[in-house]
Amino acid sequence: MPLRRLATATALATSLAAAPLAAAEDGVTTFTLENGMDVVVIEDTRAPVAVHMVWYRVGSSDEPPGKSGIAHYLEHLMFKGTEKRAPGEFSEVVEAQGGSDNAFTSFDYTGYFQRVASDRLSLMMEMEADRMTNLVLSDEVARPELGVVLEERSQRTDSNPGALFGEQRRAALFLNHPYGRPIIGWRSEIEELDMQDALDFYADHYAPNNAILVVAGDVTADEVRALATEHYGPIPANPEIAERQRPAEPPHLAERRLMFDDPQISQPYLVRSYLAPERDPGNQQEAAALVYLADLLGGSSATSLMGKALEFETQKAVYTSAFYSGTSYDDTSFGLVIVPAPGRSLPEAEADLDAVLARFMEEGPDMEAFARIKTQIKASQIFARDNLQSRARRYGEALTAGLTVEDVQAWPDILQAVTPEDVMAAAERLFDKRRSVTGYATPTAPQEVSQ
Repeated sequence: MPLRRLATATALATSLAAAPLAAAEDGVTTFTLENGMDVVVIEDTRAPVAVHMVWYRVGSSDEPPGKSGIAHYLEHLMFKGTEKRAPGEFSEVVEAQGGSDNAFTSFDYTGYFQRVASDRLSLMMEMEADRMTNLVLSDEVARPELGVVLEERSQRTDSNPGALFGEQRRAALFLNHPYGRPIIGWRSEIEELDMQDALDFYADHYAPNNAILVVAGDVTADEVRALATEHYGPIPANPEIAERQRPAEPPHLAERRLMFDDPQISQPYLVRSYLAPERDPGNQQEAAALVYLADLLGGSSATSLMGKALEFETQKAVYTSAFYSGTSYDDTSFGLVIVPAPGRSLPEAEADLDAVLARFMEEGPDMEAFARIKTQIKASQIFARDNLQSRARRYGEALTAGLTVEDVQAWPDILQAVTPEDVMAAAERLFDKRRSVTGYATPTAPQEVSQ
């Protein structure tokens, strides 16, 4: 897929007084500061609160080779103080205002947020702008935090067979693309990270022209514009920030199979993942069709094709599911899961899966199920409007994945325009086993003790 450019030096000449990137629509206004920082304002006056988010267009897939985990490690270190504030003081100040804060790292972005009373927004901007450029680190704080990250990996991944299985499947699915690396990093590489690695990554990627400010809540666009100009406006852009350069995924010429065992697995199961297209700027139709395909095949057990055929009609499985998320900078994955009924082997479960897929490709979607899913999607989008943080996150995730405000606002209508023919065409392109990984997860066989 073509690379999408970040804000570059030529974009820095954009004047604050210029027309907004998108006209106000549905309470959403966007503009760009002179230093290249994009701003999204979502007005919602139902409660006197505001969500303040800063999203950086850098995630684990933008890490230098051999430095996996550095994006997540830096996220931890961003709470370790600046020239103005002591380690831990940032969160203490937020808590003292009656608010909450946190941060997160993904493949395509790193984000920081606070939820506070709307009259505390200026303070949040002042503190976030401070740590955008004035992070202060020492070995005394950086080294122990690396131990915290390693312990997080131990608890969430190394002691979790499902997480380890997923990590291995992803590494097999992406032959060359950095999506094959875990967000938290490979343990052997995390252990070698140090303070200078974090400071280098910080200097390379943390700048206003590589960031998106999203503010949602009891605010106005003019208020946010004034505050953002005051706090973020003076920060100079980094002219060295350029387009993302990621290794391309080569053509997949052979299906891959993975056999994983762990003593903590109590019930064997299989997962098949396919390389799948993501939502592209101005071209989201295929991703929308795959949203329907996942629901039709493995949504509700009582109504999806896999659930009805394998859990209820034949009782060959105790659980089935399908998953897909198209908000991704590069190609993503589409997955199918089956936990076979006791006494049924994984090869038999895989044959059951293939039979269901063949049946779907021959018969097409159940029209009642299709209509129901379309209604559910519309309802879920209406209900999501009541969640302020969810609305802010939807824009942040999309924009750091290369989409535009217009793409975000067009997405509901694109979903409603999907037809059964669109779903079948997308399925035809998707279900190519050469672009798949089929993984078996089984309990570790007991070791025979020699006499």
